Amino acid sequence: MMDRRAFIGTVTAATVLSSRLCFAADHKISKIGLQLYTVRNTMESDLEGTLAKVASIGYKEVELAGFEQTADGTVTYYKHTPQELKAAIDKHGLVSPSTHVQLSSMSAEKFPKVIESSKLLGHSYIVMPYVDEADRKQPDIWKKIASDLNRAGQESKKAGIQLGYHNHWFEFLPTADGKLPFDILLAECDANLVKFEMDLCWISTTKKDPIAYFNKYPGRFPLVHVKDIKTLPNVTAGGNVDYGDTADLAPVGSGIIDWKTLFGHAQKAGIKHYFVEHDKPQVPFESIASSYTYLSKLQF
Repeated sequence: MMDRRAFIGTVTAATVLSSRLCFAADHKISKIGLQLYTVRNTMESDLEGTLAKVASIGYKEVELAGFEQTADGTVTYYKHTPQELKAAIDKHGLVSPSTHVQLSSMSAEKFPKVIESSKLLGHSYIVMPYVDEADRKQPDIWKKIASDLNRAGQESKKAGIQLGYHNHWFEFLPTADGKLPFDILLAECDANLVKFEMDLCWISTTKKDPIAYFNKYPGRFPLVHVKDIKTLPNVTAGGNVDYGDTADLAPVGSGIIDWKTLFGHAQKAGIKHYFVEHDKPQVPFESIASSYTYLSKLQF
C-alpha cells in the first residue's frame, strides 16, 4: 500500500502537471495590439474617430507609425503633436508601448527630442522600422546599422526605453558574402541594448523559420507583428519592390500562417506585445475587426 508521504507526493505532482497542461491549452493573448499603419488613411483626418473605432473593436494597445521630425527636432505623428496624440490615446482607454522611428532621427542631434516625446507618450520601445533599398546596397551597411543602433540603444536605455529593430523580407536574403542581414544584426547588436520586433509574416514569405530564431536567440523578440498572407510571393532581391503593396495579405487567421504553433513558442521568444498589421487592407476596420476576433479566441 502507498504510504501517506508517497500519496501526497503523487497528488502534488499530478496537480502541477494538470495545471501546466491547462495553462498550455488555455493560454491566450491578454492584450491584443494594433500597428496604426494599418489605419493610416484616417489617422490624420480623424484621429479621435479612428482611435475610438480601434478601442471599440477590443484592442488595448497601439503601436505608432506616421512619425515625422522637422529640422529643429519637433516631433509629430500624422500631423498631430505628441500631446494631442497622448490625450486621444488616453481618452479611449488605450496605451502605446511602442513607436516606429527611422534611423535618421536616432542621430545624436535629433534623438533627444524623440526620447522626450516617447516618454510623454508612455513608450517602452522605440523601433527602427525599415531600411531603404538604396541604403541596402551600401557596403557593410548592416554592420553600420548595428553600430548606429547600439549607440542609440545606449541613449534610450538611460531614459528607460528599449530600442528595437523591425524586419521585412530583405533581411533574409543573402548578401554578396552569403550572410543573412538579419543574422548580422543579431550578432552585431548588443542583446541588452537592441531587441527585435519580428514581423512573422515577412519572415515566413522567405521560408525561414521564426521558431529557429526563437530557439537560438531566446528572449530577444519582445514585440511581434501579426499579419497573414494567403499565398507566398516569389521574394527576390531585385529592384525596389514593396511586397506590402503587392503580396496577397489577409486578416489574421484567414491566411496560411500557423499562429497556434508560432505563439506556442512565445515564452521562449520573449514576446510581450502582439501588434496586428495589414499593409494595404481594402476595408481597414473590417480587416482589423476580423483579426481581433480570431486572435481573441486563439488558444495556444
